[in-house]
Amino acid sequence: MELGFHLPIFDIDGDTGAIAGELARVGAAAEASGASWLSFMDHYFQIEPTGLPAEANMLEGYTTLGFLAAHTSAIDLGLLVTGVTYRHPGLLAKIVTTLDVLSGGRAVLGVGAAWFEREHHGLGVPYPPVGERFERLEETLRICAQMWDPAENGPFEGKHYQLAETLCSPQPINRPKVLIGGGGERKTLRLVAQYGDACNLFGTSPEDVRHKLDVLRGHCDDVGRDYADIRKTIIAGNPRPAPDNLDEFVRAMAPYAELGVQTVIVTPTTGSPAAWIDGMAPAVPRLAELG
Repeated sequence: MELGFHLPIFDIDGDTGAIAGELARVGAAAEASGASWLSFMDHYFQIEPTGLPAEANMLEGYTTLGFLAAHTSAIDLGLLVTGVTYRHPGLLAKIVTTLDVLSGGRAVLGVGAAWFEREHHGLGVPYPPVGERFERLEETLRICAQMWDPAENGPFEGKHYQLAETLCSPQPINRPKVLIGGGGERKTLRLVAQYGDACNLFGTSPEDVRHKLDVLRGHCDDVGRDYADIRKTIIAGNPRPAPDNLDEFVRAMAPYAELGVQTVIVTPTTGSPAAWIDGMAPAVPRLAELG
């Protein structure tokens, strides 16, 4: 099992001018730890689950990943997860391609149907009904696949998106893996089976994750997809990981490893996330021993 880091909070110790330097230290700390994943949210207002108000600091995700690409050399970079409503899919494919090229082939497309209604209305972004958002998500997945096929520069005709050309030059160094976030059993996990290279679930309990993975396996059977080809990832939250409870955290991850979960993602919520990551680093070799 591998460890990943996800940063949802930008209220860094010090003033706004301290953010860039701390994020550079985050990149160095994450790589030094041996972690395999580093991500940010795709939000413009802070979200309630962090316990902070909407007015708390929030940076645009892909700009932040571009900054981290210059301050890292090995770790995979992505958003957990891109809201499908925020960017036209043709432009999204180009943005992720740019991140991949400038990071030396380390971009991952984490993507989902989006959900934060206040943020959409606040910034004037259309917020379609949930059914339409999932239709747009599926078309986005198809458009990205077409743009990352060097042999296919032709048009795309969908219900919501029409592209006269799917030209994408340069092509990514490594075709970005597609991680689809969410555990919706009827729509999200079906899209994982059809289009995803990885899924991301909340690690609420081994029983819940077992059930979600069983549903995913069923969708894979329905569409003729090899379930083993999909990377399984979770966000750890029960117990909430911290440097002072590493033993408890590693023990709690063992049942997930037995289920085939390959990456567990943890979230520093302090004003000094680089130091928090340093404190979590001893968990990396211990998780690797779980399988």
